[in-house]
Amino acid sequence: MRSMTKFQSRLLLAFSIAGVLGLLGCNSRTDKSEGTVILSISDFNGLPTQVSVNSASAAGGVAVGSITIQNIPKNPSLPTSALMNVEFASYEVIFSRGDTGTRLPPPLVRQIFGIAPVNGTNQYDNLPILTTAQLDVPPLSDLQFVNGGFDKETGAQTVVLNIRLRFFGRTLSGDEVVTGPFDAFTVDFVP
Repeated sequence: MRSMTKFQSRLLLAFSIAGVLGLLGCNSRTDKSEGTVILSISDFNGLPTQVSVNSASAAGGVAVGSITIQNIPKNPSLPTSALMNVEFASYEVIFSRGDTGTRLPPPLVRQIFGIAPVNGTNQYDNLPILTTAQLDVPPLSDLQFVNGGFDKETGAQTVVLNIRLRFFGRTLSGDEVVTGPFDAFTVDFVP
């Protein structure tokens, strides 16, 4: 009977430790950003897959049809308040090459306005991701007909760019928040 008691006490201790570790695991997050909310780009449409540089220059740039940003509480089991609403301040668009070239357009950083309520969303329509400032410098300016219509670095008539977006804001309580980089699309730029 005594060995059964030792076994039961060890079993009880093991279950207790597993329970504590389980509870700690549920409260542990990999997100180490400031504040009580996480911003996530939750939906988008109208992403271009191929853009004519000459047409885009005439139109004044390239835009995404719509992007929706979701404001998610870090701990959904705790109460929320309007102090967790996020006011947006700016966004950035950064480019990398998806082909053998190395030259890049300069990043686009713009101020924006809008609020995403906690557990809610904010949508931006026709959001510029490329302006004439990016279209008028190499490598994209090389693709303009007046400049020959090909990338002078690679000799190709297509420049492949990977496009990353991030949105920056602040909760009403003052915590700085930012979306993770959104690396979801690649665009082929042609003359």
